[in-house]
Amino acid sequence: MEKNVTIYSTPTCHFCHMAKEFFNEKGVPFTNYDVSVDAAKRQEMIQLTGQLGVPVIVIDGDLMVGFDRAKLAAKLGLEA
Repeated sequence: MEKNVTIYSTPTCHFCHMAKEFFNEKGVPFTNYDVSVDAAKRQEMIQLTGQLGVPVIVIDGDLMVGFDRAKLAAKLGLEA
């Protein structure tokens, strides 16, 4: 079953790039919001997490701040 994956990121965030590369490598469709230019999505992210740190990854409503390949793979039911 395909999961709904969203990432809040910035273009200069190394861990954001790693997360998006992981999604692409594993064929996981995702929605990306660039919070450096989208003020509404930046505010949404802050309301979700209480902070400005990226990446913020939301998988079927389950929040994850930062990039942890093994944890992300487990949440998606994939091999790391």
